Amino acid sequence: MNAIKAQDGSLQSTILEKMHEHEQIVFCNDPNTGLKAIIAIHNTTLGPALGGCRMHPYSSVEDALEDVLRLSRGMTYKCAAADVDFGGGKAVIIGDPLKDKTPAMFRAFGQFVDSLNGRFYTGTDMGTSTEDFVHASRETNCIVGVPEAYGGSGDSSVPTSLGVIYGLKATNKTIFGSEELSGKTYIIQGLGKVGFKVAEQLLEAGANLYVSDINQKSIQAIQERAKQLGGNTQVVSGDELYAISADVFVPCALGGIINDITINQLQVKAVVGSANNQLLTEKHGEILKQKGILYAPDYIVNAGGLIQVADELYGYNKERVLKKTKSIYDSLLEVYKQAKLDDITTVQAANRLCEKRLEDGKRLNSFFSHTKRPKWTIGK
Repeated sequence: MNAIKAQDGSLQSTILEKMHEHEQIVFCNDPNTGLKAIIAIHNTTLGPALGGCRMHPYSSVEDALEDVLRLSRGMTYKCAAADVDFGGGKAVIIGDPLKDKTPAMFRAFGQFVDSLNGRFYTGTDMGTSTEDFVHASRETNCIVGVPEAYGGSGDSSVPTSLGVIYGLKATNKTIFGSEELSGKTYIIQGLGKVGFKVAEQLLEAGANLYVSDINQKSIQAIQERAKQLGGNTQVVSGDELYAISADVFVPCALGGIINDITINQLQVKAVVGSANNQLLTEKHGEILKQKGILYAPDYIVNAGGLIQVADELYGYNKERVLKKTKSIYDSLLEVYKQAKLDDITTVQAANRLCEKRLEDGKRLNSFFSHTKRPKWTIGK
């Protein structure tokens, strides 16, 4: 296994600091297939690391490393918040998903995953598809989220979008005293697999929508659905959506969209969405609090997909997944309550909840009991 060298021969000090938080970082290089990837295992206190694999044309190895370190740490908290017996991990493949991916590349990636002996389970993320991991699964059992025809649980965007709806209901309950979705106005940024399903469910509930997406086919499709359902949908472009007056902003696209530029434009009562890492930094959570905007920590809201793929390793049960996804509602209410009692941000309250579960996990779990078996059989 050859390590990928940084372009300038060194790593930024901030990245080095983040590396010290992690249990293991694996640089994967296969010249025959063109694979250049990084696997980061952040924490296995609660069980083997679980996290998706994204493919992106990173401009440098440093950028790829910084991304995988940030994402894998987030998965530790996400798994703890969702109360699944897994830890945090993530993988990134350096390359253009539209031009560079091949079946052989993903088989090579599968071999690297398998070399970790059950410490890391992975599946789709941005830039990768379930079909890619059908190829990877020929080399390892540590793959989740493949199509049902190959023994997987199917489309994980279904529970993810449902989790967003539960998050919106909990937020409405906190702000308005009722979880009703109807009659409220929502700004949805991104109409991908999750965002589109969220928009559909809100339209069915009688909500008013502003929507934005770079894909015109998605815009046209949601407009058609709005006509069919008799709903009210208005299309906005680019950064215009940040300054719209509405009840809730629902980010379902890229991260870092709550930043120094956008935060002062927001005219909403809450931010609740599926996008990962919506806050550019945690200080933006404090600014939202000062502005009186309730923020739903994204790693709680978007946990539905994680819950589904984690359940595959127990022996997938749809009813169990839907029941556990519904717990997002109660978890978010608890975070809101604790944040108010302690006069802290909702991010801080959520992090404390997760850190307590990690501390409890240290006493309850041992590393070897959670990683020695390639797949669990509970519930089968």
